[in-house]
Amino acid sequence: MKMVFRWYGEDDPVTLKYIKQVPCISGIVSALYNVQVGENWPLSKIEELKRRVESKGLGFEVIESVPVHEDIKLGLPTRDTYIENYKETIRNLSKMGIKVICYNFMPVFDWTRSQLDKVLDDESTTLVYYKEQIKDMNPLDGSLSLPGWDSSYKLDELQDLFEKYSHITEEKLWENLEYFLKQIVPVAEQNDIKMAIHPDDPPWPIFGLPRIITGEKALERLVKIYDSPSNGLTICTGSLGASKDNNVVKIIEKFTPLGKVHFVHARNVKLLEDGSFEESAHLSNCGSMDMTEILKALYEGGFTGYIRPDHGRMIWGETGKAGYGLYDRALGAMYLTGIWEAIKKQK
Repeated sequence: MKMVFRWYGEDDPVTLKYIKQVPCISGIVSALYNVQVGENWPLSKIEELKRRVESKGLGFEVIESVPVHEDIKLGLPTRDTYIENYKETIRNLSKMGIKVICYNFMPVFDWTRSQLDKVLDDESTTLVYYKEQIKDMNPLDGSLSLPGWDSSYKLDELQDLFEKYSHITEEKLWENLEYFLKQIVPVAEQNDIKMAIHPDDPPWPIFGLPRIITGEKALERLVKIYDSPSNGLTICTGSLGASKDNNVVKIIEKFTPLGKVHFVHARNVKLLEDGSFEESAHLSNCGSMDMTEILKALYEGGFTGYIRPDHGRMIWGETGKAGYGLYDRALGAMYLTGIWEAIKKQK
């Protein structure tokens, strides 16, 4: 297991200087945030990012993420141009020593929450998804800014996207994903890159938009589309675990021995009776995920890939990007590392 840490670049208040002080962290997960979605990532920009990370003595082998252009998800005629750009990005990342690319196939919205600063009983703040709040939201309301969406969309562009997706069924979205994978996985193979799809977050349709990477059956279908070591998974315990229908430990036990789990996002969520959820501290007794059993399943499955502490609470007065403060993620990284060490020593 290689413990890594998400970093959002030079504008991130959580600096590389601070991250390297967390004893268990061996590397950084990052991306190019100043390249327009769909464009090829220039080799020079990747090289500069790599230089900054490695200058602090940290490894740089995971990209999260290379976004998939909406035209690819929609299956529009323009998709081939964007797929060719994606292939060239894979080649350039390989030249810079990247081993894993995390990506997702969620229409329009990335991870979605109804609130980013819910105050918990311990007076920390966290990200939550309350179904009643989501139900009352209209993403086409020009004044609404939802956590997790691409705020670069103008209202008319968003309306146009929703109209296009109104004709896209789940099965059609699967067809478009298959087309994409059959184009890019061979390139990933040739360049020793492992593609690791991130599950939908949350793992159900929102605002009438289809979502397909939602659980065990979907992951099984995904890996069968193109049977290759380069076609694999990011197991996000919080995304998959947000649904009571998903047994995260069982999913890990199934796919890890097959060599399909390339990247893990480890976080805990507290499931509520109505299907809503609150993000919690990483400890097993703080949420609904048993982190010890999750790590045990990874260990026994032979997992040797990358894992990072995912969203944390904002604690001790820290401000910044919600869910991505230093303190709680650092605590999570140390907690997860301690569990892993204990499992190893018991074997």
